[in-house]
Amino acid sequence: MAKVEVKELLEAGVHFGHLTRKWNPNMAPYIYMERNGIHVINLYKTVAKLDEANEALKKIAASGRKILFVATKKQAKDIVAEKVAKVNMPYITERWPGGMLTNFVTIRKAVKKMASIDRMKKDGTFLTLSKKERLQVDRLRAKLEKNLGSISEMTRLPGALFIVDTMREHIAVKEALKLNIPIFAMVDTNCDPRDIDYVVPSNDDASKSIEIIMGQVTDAVAEGLSERKAEKQGDAPKARTEEAPKAETPKEETPKAKAPKAKATKVIAPKVEAAAPEVVEEKVVEKVEKVKVEAPKEAAPKKAKKASADKGDDLTKIEGIGPKAAEALVNAGVETYAKLAKAKADKIKEILTEASSRMAHLDPTSWPKQAKMAADGKWDELKEWQDNTKGGVE
Repeated sequence: MAKVEVKELLEAGVHFGHLTRKWNPNMAPYIYMERNGIHVINLYKTVAKLDEANEALKKIAASGRKILFVATKKQAKDIVAEKVAKVNMPYITERWPGGMLTNFVTIRKAVKKMASIDRMKKDGTFLTLSKKERLQVDRLRAKLEKNLGSISEMTRLPGALFIVDTMREHIAVKEALKLNIPIFAMVDTNCDPRDIDYVVPSNDDASKSIEIIMGQVTDAVAEGLSERKAEKQGDAPKARTEEAPKAETPKEETPKAKAPKAKATKVIAPKVEAAAPEVVEEKVVEKVEKVKVEAPKEAAPKKAKKASADKGDDLTKIEGIGPKAAEALVNAGVETYAKLAKAKADKIKEILTEASSRMAHLDPTSWPKQAKMAADGKWDELKEWQDNTKGGVE
Protein backbone atom coordinates (compact mmCIF):
# COMPACT_ATOMS: atom_id res chain seq x y z
CA MET A 1 0.00 0.00 0.00
CA ALA A 2 1.60 3.26 -1.21
CA LYS A 3 1.57 6.05 1.34
CA VAL A 4 -0.43 9.07 0.18
CA GLU A 5 1.47 12.33 -0.30
CA VAL A 6 0.33 15.78 0.88
CA LYS A 7 0.64 17.03 -2.72
CA GLU A 8 -1.90 14.44 -3.95
CA LEU A 9 -4.37 15.45 -1.21
CA LEU A 10 -3.87 19.13 -2.09
CA GLU A 11 -4.62 18.48 -5.78
CA ALA A 12 -7.77 16.54 -4.84
CA GLY A 13 -9.03 19.46 -2.70
CA VAL A 14 -9.01 17.51 0.58
CA HIS A 15 -7.94 20.68 2.43
CA PHE A 16 -11.12 22.68 1.74
CA GLY A 17 -13.34 22.99 4.82
CA HIS A 18 -16.70 24.72 5.35
CA LEU A 19 -17.49 28.40 5.89
CA THR A 20 -16.00 29.74 9.13
CA ARG A 21 -19.46 30.50 10.55
CA LYS A 22 -20.44 26.80 10.19
CA TRP A 23 -17.40 25.39 11.97
CA ASN A 24 -17.38 23.10 14.99
CA PRO A 25 -14.89 24.37 17.63
CA ASN A 26 -13.85 20.79 18.42
CA MET A 27 -12.24 20.63 14.95
CA ALA A 28 -9.81 23.44 15.87
CA PRO A 29 -6.76 21.09 16.26
CA TYR A 30 -7.16 19.94 12.64
CA ILE A 31 -7.61 23.42 11.08
CA TYR A 32 -4.53 25.06 9.57
CA MET A 33 -5.84 28.53 8.74
CA GLU A 34 -8.76 30.63 7.49
CA ARG A 35 -8.88 32.14 4.00
CA ASN A 36 -11.69 34.00 2.23
CA GLY A 37 -14.15 33.02 4.94
CA ILE A 38 -13.34 29.28 4.55
CA HIS A 39 -11.37 27.06 6.93
CA VAL A 40 -8.36 25.18 5.53
CA ILE A 41 -7.64 21.69 6.93
CA ASN A 42 -4.07 20.80 7.99
CA LEU A 43 -3.12 18.08 5.47
CA TYR A 44 -0.10 16.89 7.49
CA LYS A 45 -2.50 15.89 10.25
CA THR A 46 -4.78 14.29 7.65
CA VAL A 47 -1.91 12.09 6.41
CA ALA A 48 -0.96 11.06 9.97
CA LYS A 49 -4.56 10.27 10.94
CA LEU A 50 -5.20 8.41 7.67
CA ASP A 51 -2.15 6.17 8.27
CA GLU A 52 -3.37 5.43 11.82
CA ALA A 53 -6.86 4.56 10.55
CA ASN A 54 -5.46 2.37 7.75
CA GLU A 55 -3.37 0.33 10.21
CA ALA A 56 -6.41 -0.28 12.43
CA LEU A 57 -8.62 -1.21 9.44
CA LYS A 58 -5.95 -3.60 8.17
CA LYS A 59 -5.92 -5.41 11.56
CA ILE A 60 -9.72 -5.67 11.63
CA ALA A 61 -9.81 -7.06 8.06
CA ALA A 62 -7.01 -9.53 8.89
CA SER A 63 -9.01 -10.78 11.91
CA GLY A 64 -11.87 -11.79 9.58
CA ARG A 65 -14.41 -9.18 10.76
CA LYS A 66 -16.51 -7.16 8.30
CA ILE A 67 -16.25 -3.36 7.96
CA LEU A 68 -19.51 -1.57 7.06
CA PHE A 69 -19.12 1.51 4.83
CA VAL A 70 -21.83 4.19 5.04
CA ALA A 71 -22.21 6.98 2.45
CA THR A 72 -25.70 8.08 1.41
CA LYS A 73 -24.86 11.49 -0.09
CA LYS A 74 -25.17 11.83 -3.87
CA GLN A 75 -21.51 12.55 -4.67
CA ALA A 76 -20.20 9.64 -2.55
CA LYS A 77 -22.67 6.86 -3.46
CA ASP A 78 -21.11 5.57 -6.69
CA ILE A 79 -17.51 5.99 -5.52
CA VAL A 80 -18.06 4.04 -2.28
CA ALA A 81 -20.08 1.29 -4.02
CA GLU A 82 -17.38 0.81 -6.68
CA LYS A 83 -14.37 0.83 -4.31
CA VAL A 84 -15.92 -1.26 -1.51
CA ALA A 85 -17.37 -3.93 -3.84
CA LYS A 86 -13.78 -4.73 -4.95
CA VAL A 87 -12.79 -5.74 -1.39
CA ASN A 88 -16.08 -7.64 -0.82
CA MET A 89 -17.21 -5.57 2.19
CA PRO A 90 -20.81 -4.51 3.02
CA TYR A 91 -21.93 -0.93 2.34
CA ILE A 92 -24.99 1.33 2.65
CA THR A 93 -25.45 3.89 -0.13
CA GLU A 94 -29.22 4.33 0.07
CA ARG A 95 -31.22 5.53 3.09
CA TRP A 96 -29.83 4.30 6.44
CA PRO A 97 -32.43 1.81 7.76
CA GLY A 98 -33.24 2.82 11.35
CA GLY A 99 -32.12 0.08 13.74
CA MET A 100 -29.69 -1.32 11.18
CA LEU A 101 -27.29 -2.18 14.05
CA THR A 102 -29.40 -1.97 17.22
CA ASN A 103 -32.19 -4.07 15.66
CA PHE A 104 -29.98 -6.23 13.47
CA VAL A 105 -32.10 -9.37 13.97
CA THR A 106 -35.06 -7.74 12.17
CA ILE A 107 -32.83 -6.50 9.34
CA ARG A 108 -31.52 -10.05 8.91
CA LYS A 109 -35.12 -11.29 8.58
CA ALA A 110 -35.64 -8.86 5.68
CA VAL A 111 -32.45 -10.16 4.02
CA LYS A 112 -33.66 -13.75 4.51
CA LYS A 113 -36.99 -12.76 2.92
CA MET A 114 -35.04 -11.66 -0.16
CA ALA A 115 -33.26 -15.04 -0.25
CA SER A 116 -36.58 -16.92 0.09
CA ILE A 117 -38.00 -15.02 -2.93
CA ASP A 118 -34.94 -16.08 -4.94
CA ARG A 119 -35.54 -19.71 -3.91
CA MET A 120 -39.19 -19.43 -5.00
CA LYS A 121 -38.07 -18.32 -8.46
CA LYS A 122 -35.60 -21.21 -8.73
CA ASP A 123 -37.87 -24.05 -7.61
CA GLY A 124 -40.88 -22.87 -9.68
CA THR A 125 -43.29 -21.97 -6.84
CA PHE A 126 -43.15 -18.34 -8.00
CA LEU A 127 -44.97 -19.26 -11.22
CA THR A 128 -47.88 -20.79 -9.26
CA LEU A 129 -48.79 -17.32 -7.90
CA SER A 130 -51.31 -15.09 -9.64
CA LYS A 131 -50.12 -12.25 -11.88
CA LYS A 132 -50.95 -9.60 -9.25
CA GLU A 133 -49.09 -11.52 -6.51
CA ARG A 134 -46.06 -11.96 -8.77
CA LEU A 135 -45.94 -8.21 -9.38
CA GLN A 136 -46.13 -7.50 -5.65
CA VAL A 137 -43.35 -9.99 -4.88
CA ASP A 138 -41.17 -8.52 -7.66
CA ARG A 139 -41.64 -4.99 -6.27
CA LEU A 140 -40.80 -6.18 -2.76
CA ARG A 141 -37.67 -7.96 -4.05
CA ALA A 142 -36.54 -4.83 -5.93
CA LYS A 143 -37.08 -2.65 -2.84
CA LEU A 144 -35.14 -5.03 -0.59
CA GLU A 145 -32.34 -5.31 -3.15
CA LYS A 146 -32.04 -1.52 -3.37
CA ASN A 147 -31.82 -0.96 0.40
CA LEU A 148 -30.25 -4.18 1.71
CA GLY A 149 -28.70 -5.94 -1.29
CA SER A 150 -25.19 -4.74 -0.43
CA ILE A 151 -25.36 -6.19 3.11
CA SER A 152 -26.81 -9.60 2.20
CA GLU A 153 -23.45 -11.26 3.01
CA MET A 154 -23.22 -9.62 6.45
CA THR A 155 -24.43 -12.37 8.80
CA ARG A 156 -23.40 -10.62 12.04
CA LEU A 157 -22.68 -7.14 13.39
CA PRO A 158 -19.69 -5.47 11.69
CA GLY A 159 -16.29 -5.12 13.36
CA ALA A 160 -16.14 -1.42 12.45
CA LEU A 161 -17.99 1.40 10.64
CA PHE A 162 -16.49 3.76 8.05
CA ILE A 163 -18.66 6.85 7.55
CA VAL A 164 -18.53 9.66 4.98
CA ASP A 165 -20.05 12.81 6.58
CA THR A 166 -20.96 12.13 10.22
CA MET A 167 -23.45 15.05 10.24
CA ARG A 168 -25.61 13.35 7.64
CA GLU A 169 -25.15 9.84 9.11
CA HIS A 170 -25.70 10.85 12.76
CA ILE A 171 -28.11 7.94 13.36
CA ALA A 172 -25.43 5.43 12.27
CA VAL A 173 -22.96 7.11 14.66
CA LYS A 174 -25.41 6.86 17.60
CA GLU A 175 -26.16 3.19 16.92
CA ALA A 176 -22.45 2.31 16.65
CA LEU A 177 -21.72 4.14 19.92
CA LYS A 178 -24.50 2.24 21.68
CA LEU A 179 -23.04 -1.11 20.56
CA ASN A 180 -19.35 -0.24 21.17
CA ILE A 181 -18.50 -0.57 17.46
CA PRO A 182 -15.35 1.41 16.46
CA ILE A 183 -16.12 4.34 14.13
CA PHE A 184 -13.81 5.52 11.34
CA ALA A 185 -14.95 8.66 9.51
CA MET A 186 -14.12 11.42 7.07
CA VAL A 187 -14.73 14.46 9.28
CA ASP A 188 -15.18 17.97 7.86
CA THR A 189 -14.80 21.27 9.75
CA ASN A 190 -18.54 21.39 10.55
CA CYS A 191 -18.59 17.96 12.30
CA ASP A 192 -17.96 16.89 15.90
CA PRO A 193 -14.92 14.56 16.09
CA ARG A 194 -15.41 13.61 19.78
CA ASP A 195 -17.68 10.62 19.04
CA ILE A 196 -15.34 9.23 16.36
CA ASP A 197 -12.62 6.72 17.29
CA TYR A 198 -10.48 7.30 14.17
CA VAL A 199 -10.88 10.80 12.72
CA VAL A 200 -9.70 11.50 9.16
CA PRO A 201 -9.98 15.33 8.83
CA SER A 202 -10.90 15.94 5.17
CA ASN A 203 -13.34 17.50 2.73
CA ASP A 204 -16.35 15.14 2.70
CA ASP A 205 -18.26 17.00 -0.05
CA ALA A 206 -15.94 16.91 -3.11
CA SER A 207 -16.03 13.67 -5.12
CA LYS A 208 -12.25 13.79 -5.81
CA SER A 209 -11.52 14.11 -2.09
CA ILE A 210 -13.81 11.18 -1.24
CA GLU A 211 -12.26 9.08 -4.04
CA ILE A 212 -8.65 9.53 -2.88
CA ILE A 213 -9.46 8.82 0.79
CA MET A 214 -11.63 5.79 -0.07
CA GLY A 215 -8.89 4.50 -2.38
CA GLN A 216 -6.39 4.53 0.49
CA VAL A 217 -8.84 2.94 2.94
CA THR A 218 -9.89 0.09 0.60
CA ASP A 219 -6.23 -0.61 -0.25
CA ALA A 220 -5.53 -1.07 3.49
CA VAL A 221 -8.53 -3.42 3.83
CA ALA A 222 -7.39 -5.42 0.77
CA GLU A 223 -3.92 -5.73 2.32
CA GLY A 224 -5.42 -7.04 5.56
CA LEU A 225 -7.50 -9.62 3.65
CA SER A 226 -4.43 -10.82 1.69
CA GLU A 227 -2.51 -11.24 4.98
CA ARG A 228 -5.36 -13.36 6.36
CA LYS A 229 -5.35 -15.49 3.21
CA ALA A 230 -1.56 -15.97 3.43
CA GLU A 231 -1.85 -17.03 7.10
CA LYS A 232 -4.50 -19.63 6.26
CA GLN A 233 -2.34 -21.06 3.46
CA GLY A 234 0.71 -21.10 5.76
CA ASP A 235 -1.13 -23.06 8.48
CA ALA A 236 -1.62 -26.14 6.25
CA PRO A 237 2.13 -26.93 5.68
CA LYS A 238 2.82 -26.36 9.42
CA ALA A 239 0.22 -28.99 10.35
CA ARG A 240 1.89 -31.48 8.00
CA THR A 241 5.39 -30.84 9.42
CA GLU A 242 4.09 -31.28 12.98
CA GLU A 243 2.64 -34.70 12.11
CA ALA A 244 5.93 -35.98 10.64
CA PRO A 245 8.05 -35.89 13.88
CA LYS A 246 5.22 -37.64 15.79
CA ALA A 247 5.43 -40.59 13.39
CA GLU A 248 9.23 -40.82 13.81
CA THR A 249 9.29 -40.92 17.64
CA PRO A 250 9.03 -44.78 18.01
CA LYS A 251 12.19 -45.22 15.84
CA GLU A 252 14.21 -42.97 18.15
CA GLU A 253 13.37 -45.11 21.22
CA THR A 254 15.31 -48.20 19.98
CA PRO A 255 18.87 -46.82 20.43
CA LYS A 256 17.93 -45.58 23.94
CA ALA A 257 17.01 -49.15 24.96
CA LYS A 258 20.57 -50.35 24.20
CA ALA A 259 22.18 -47.64 26.31
CA PRO A 260 22.01 -49.50 29.68
CA LYS A 261 24.15 -52.38 28.31
CA ALA A 262 26.93 -49.95 27.41
CA LYS A 263 26.80 -48.45 30.92
CA ALA A 264 27.07 -51.93 32.52
CA THR A 265 30.37 -52.63 30.71
CA LYS A 266 31.79 -49.28 31.84
CA VAL A 267 30.95 -50.02 35.49
CA ILE A 268 33.00 -53.27 35.43
CA ALA A 269 36.05 -51.44 34.03
CA PRO A 270 37.18 -49.78 37.34
CA LYS A 271 37.29 -53.19 39.13
CA VAL A 272 39.68 -54.67 36.55
CA GLU A 273 41.84 -51.55 36.14
CA ALA A 274 42.14 -50.53 39.78
CA ALA A 275 45.68 -49.22 39.13
CA ALA A 276 44.39 -46.46 36.83
CA PRO A 277 42.11 -44.15 38.89
CA GLU A 278 43.06 -41.11 36.79
CA VAL A 279 41.48 -42.66 33.68
CA VAL A 280 38.22 -43.31 35.60
CA GLU A 281 38.16 -39.70 36.87
CA GLU A 282 38.64 -38.38 33.32
CA LYS A 283 35.67 -40.47 32.12
CA VAL A 284 33.50 -39.18 34.98
CA VAL A 285 34.50 -35.58 34.17
CA GLU A 286 33.64 -36.16 30.48
CA LYS A 287 30.20 -37.55 31.46
CA VAL A 288 29.51 -34.56 33.73
CA GLU A 289 30.51 -32.14 30.96
CA LYS A 290 28.22 -33.94 28.50
CA VAL A 291 25.33 -33.63 30.94
CA LYS A 292 26.07 -29.91 31.36
CA VAL A 293 26.21 -29.39 27.59
CA GLU A 294 22.98 -31.35 27.01
CA ALA A 295 21.04 -29.56 29.79
CA PRO A 296 20.62 -26.22 27.92
CA LYS A 297 19.25 -28.12 24.88
CA GLU A 298 16.44 -29.49 27.02
CA ALA A 299 15.80 -26.09 28.58
CA ALA A 300 15.57 -24.36 25.19
CA PRO A 301 12.14 -25.75 24.20
CA LYS A 302 10.75 -24.71 27.60
CA LYS A 303 11.92 -21.15 27.00
CA ALA A 304 10.43 -21.22 23.50
CA LYS A 305 7.12 -22.45 24.91
CA LYS A 306 7.16 -19.71 27.53
CA ALA A 307 7.88 -17.08 24.87
CA SER A 308 5.02 -18.33 22.70
CA ALA A 309 2.72 -18.36 25.72
CA ASP A 310 3.62 -14.75 26.52
CA LYS A 311 2.73 -13.61 22.98
CA GLY A 312 -0.51 -11.57 23.00
CA ASP A 313 -3.78 -12.69 21.43
CA ASP A 314 -5.93 -10.68 18.99
CA LEU A 315 -8.39 -9.16 21.49
CA THR A 316 -10.41 -7.45 18.71
CA LYS A 317 -12.07 -10.84 18.05
CA ILE A 318 -14.04 -10.24 21.24
CA GLU A 319 -17.34 -8.50 20.40
CA GLY A 320 -17.22 -4.90 21.66
CA ILE A 321 -13.40 -4.55 21.73
CA GLY A 322 -12.05 -2.20 19.09
CA PRO A 323 -8.36 -1.56 18.23
CA LYS A 324 -8.03 1.27 20.79
CA ALA A 325 -9.66 -0.72 23.60
CA ALA A 326 -7.40 -3.69 22.76
CA GLU A 327 -4.34 -1.41 22.90
CA ALA A 328 -5.40 -0.07 26.32
CA LEU A 329 -5.83 -3.62 27.69
CA VAL A 330 -2.45 -4.76 26.33
CA ASN A 331 -0.76 -1.72 27.92
CA ALA A 332 -2.39 -2.67 31.23
CA GLY A 333 -0.95 -6.22 30.99
CA VAL A 334 -4.14 -7.95 29.76
CA GLU A 335 -2.77 -9.19 26.43
CA THR A 336 -4.18 -12.74 26.26
CA TYR A 337 -7.64 -14.32 26.26
CA ALA A 338 -6.75 -16.24 29.44
CA LYS A 339 -5.91 -13.03 31.36
CA LEU A 340 -9.02 -11.27 30.05
CA ALA A 341 -11.17 -14.26 31.12
CA LYS A 342 -9.86 -13.92 34.70
CA ALA A 343 -10.29 -10.12 34.82
CA LYS A 344 -13.36 -8.57 36.44
CA ALA A 345 -15.65 -6.24 34.46
CA ASP A 346 -15.13 -3.38 36.97
CA LYS A 347 -11.34 -3.63 36.61
CA ILE A 348 -11.59 -3.65 32.79
CA LYS A 349 -13.88 -0.59 32.92
CA GLU A 350 -11.32 1.18 35.12
CA ILE A 351 -8.49 0.39 32.65
CA LEU A 352 -10.52 1.73 29.70
CA THR A 353 -11.58 4.92 31.51
CA GLU A 354 -7.98 5.66 32.58
CA ALA A 355 -6.74 5.10 29.01
CA SER A 356 -9.26 7.52 27.43
CA SER A 357 -12.49 9.22 28.44
CA ARG A 358 -13.87 8.28 24.99
CA MET A 359 -13.93 4.61 26.05
CA ALA A 360 -15.90 5.28 29.24
CA HIS A 361 -19.15 4.29 27.49
CA LEU A 362 -17.92 0.74 26.70
CA ASP A 363 -19.64 -2.12 28.52
CA PRO A 364 -17.13 -4.93 29.25
CA THR A 365 -19.56 -7.18 31.20
CA SER A 366 -19.49 -10.00 28.63
CA TRP A 367 -15.79 -9.72 27.67
CA PRO A 368 -14.45 -12.24 30.25
CA LYS A 369 -17.13 -14.75 29.16
CA GLN A 370 -16.17 -14.35 25.50
CA ALA A 371 -12.45 -14.50 26.33
CA LYS A 372 -13.00 -17.78 28.23
CA MET A 373 -14.57 -19.34 25.13
CA ALA A 374 -11.71 -18.01 22.96
CA ALA A 375 -9.06 -19.28 25.42
CA ASP A 376 -10.69 -22.75 25.40
CA GLY A 377 -10.71 -22.75 21.58
CA LYS A 378 -14.53 -22.81 21.38
CA TRP A 379 -14.66 -20.50 18.32
CA ASP A 380 -17.90 -21.90 16.87
CA GLU A 381 -19.66 -21.46 20.22
CA LEU A 382 -18.25 -17.91 20.50
CA LYS A 383 -19.43 -16.99 16.97
CA GLU A 384 -22.91 -18.34 17.68
CA TRP A 385 -23.05 -16.36 20.94
CA GLN A 386 -21.91 -13.17 19.18
CA ASP A 387 -24.49 -13.62 16.41
CA ASN A 388 -27.29 -13.90 18.98
CA THR A 389 -26.31 -10.80 20.97
CA LYS A 390 -26.23 -7.11 20.13
CA GLY A 391 -22.69 -5.72 20.14
CA GLY A 392 -21.54 -8.12 22.86
CA VAL A 393 -24.21 -6.89 25.30
CA GLU A 394 -26.45 -9.63 26.72
